Amino acid sequence: MPAGRPDGPSRRVPELCEEWRLAPDGDARLPGDASSALVLPVVADGGARAVLKVVARSVDAEREALALQTWHGAGAVRLLRADPGRRALLLERAGEGLRDHWDVEACEVIGSLYGTLHVPAPARVPRLAVALRRDGERLAGLPRAAPLPRRLVEQAVALGRQLAAEAEDGSGPDRLLHGALHFDHVLAAGREPWLVVSPTAVAGDPHAEPAPLLWHRWAELAGDVRGGLRRRFHAVVDAAGLDEDRARDWVVVRTLHRALRLLEEDATATGAAGTRDRLTACVTVAKAVQE
Repeated sequence: MPAGRPDGPSRRVPELCEEWRLAPDGDARLPGDASSALVLPVVADGGARAVLKVVARSVDAEREALALQTWHGAGAVRLLRADPGRRALLLERAGEGLRDHWDVEACEVIGSLYGTLHVPAPARVPRLAVALRRDGERLAGLPRAAPLPRRLVEQAVALGRQLAAEAEDGSGPDRLLHGALHFDHVLAAGREPWLVVSPTAVAGDPHAEPAPLLWHRWAELAGDVRGGLRRRFHAVVDAAGLDEDRARDWVVVRTLHRALRLLEEDATATGAAGTRDRLTACVTVAKAVQE
């Protein structure tokens, strides 16, 4: 098992396994940032196959647990036990993800899950409009010399303010969103064909949900990037029955906010090839859905 940081997720696994009477049943995985979470297949007392997930931040555990409790197994893995104070979740074990499926087909699968997942949001779930206002104001303050087309920046700022105002005056929908739903967060299952995992849990407009599908699996788009992005976008919008124009506005806003975070995380973005490539991808997504 990876050692991790002294206060990292892996350090809490032995005590949790002993206390919750869990037996490891495979290798631990470190999804995404290796310091942010650890996932260990386990067998619970009584023989149930499950997954122990330990995350680095208690707020992430709290939000994931709240979303899974609300869904109660409908369209998502079941939450079997939780200790947000120790950042630990015991989850129903599911199978392989959608990464090996044709990306357009995978988008259709994910879009078909929205109706099940987008239930009324619990009061304790953070509102997307708050983040929208906060990120929008930081985006508005971005220097003109920043490596992003100014037209797209100004468009995203204006759209973000409009969408936030609609949410704040109650005219926009307020549903429970996964928040980061993409190909790796949907797994095959036995009791249902597909179940989602790893929600970030925000309350807001369902039209904000498709954006992450356009940020992943870029290698498959080689040769027709913009056409491939548009096919993904239309596949998920049609499968979910979303309004195309509203979903497009959300893609532009969320994608430019993603670019903003990349710039903030890497102060030397103009000289870092990896960050430049991701910024270029953000610009490509925002332009593709508008063509």
